[in-house]
Amino acid sequence: MTDEGRRAARRQVLHVAAELLEEGGSEAVSTRAVSAAAGITAPALYRMFDDKDGLLAELAAYGFERYLAEKREALALTPDDPVADLYRGWDLHVDFGLRHPAFYMLMYGTVRPGRRPPAADEAHALLVRLLRRVAEAGRLRIPVGQATRVIHAATTGATLALIGEAPSQRDLTTSARLRDTVIASVTTGELVSSGSDLASRALALDAALETALTTGPPVAEAAVPLRATETALLREWLQHLAG
Repeated sequence: MTDEGRRAARRQVLHVAAELLEEGGSEAVSTRAVSAAAGITAPALYRMFDDKDGLLAELAAYGFERYLAEKREALALTPDDPVADLYRGWDLHVDFGLRHPAFYMLMYGTVRPGRRPPAADEAHALLVRLLRRVAEAGRLRIPVGQATRVIHAATTGATLALIGEAPSQRDLTTSARLRDTVIASVTTGELVSSGSDLASRALALDAALETALTTGPPVAEAAVPLRATETALLREWLQHLAG
C-alpha cells in the first residue's frame, strides 16, 4: 500500500471511531468495535495506532482539527473587531463542546501534563493571535500570555460544567455572564486614544513588536531596526510598564 493509501485508510478508521465516540462515548471506542466497524482486523488496527491509548490520542487530534476548521470559518465572517472576535470565539468554543460532548471530554477532560496533540497547540496559538490583535489595538489590560491562560481556563471550565448538566436543565446565560465578566476583566471598553492608559499602550507596542518579529527576516529587520539585545530589553521594559 502506498503512503497515500495508508493515510486514507488511517483517516477512514478515525472517521469510524469518531462515529462510535459520538454515539456511545469513549467506552464505545474499543479496539474490537473500531476494527469491526472499519472492516479491518485487530492486528491491522494495532499496526496503525499501537494500542487503544494511541487511537484515542489520534481521535483527540481529529476532534481538534474539526474544532479548528469550524472556528476558522466562523471567525473569518466576523467584523474586523478583535474584541468582538473574542466574544464570538468564546461562544464557538462552548457551542462545539455542547454539540460534541464526547469529543470535547476527550480533547479537554483527559489532559495529561506535557502531552498535547499538535492540533491543540494550534488551537492555543489561535487564541494567542486573537489576543495579540486586541493588544495591538490598545484594548488589552494584561499581558497576552496571562490573558490567554485566563480565557482558556474560563471557557474550558464553563463548557465542562455545562456538559455535566442535563440538556433540559442547562442555562446558557451562565456561559454568557461568565464570558462578559472574563472578557471585560482583560480588555478595555474603547480604543486607547490618549496617553492616560500607559499599561494598554505598553501592551500594544509589545504585541506589535512580537508580530513584527514573528514575520521573520527581512520583514522583521525592517520593522524593528534594533539589535536583538535592544529589542529584548525594550520588551522587558514594556512588560514591566504593563504590570
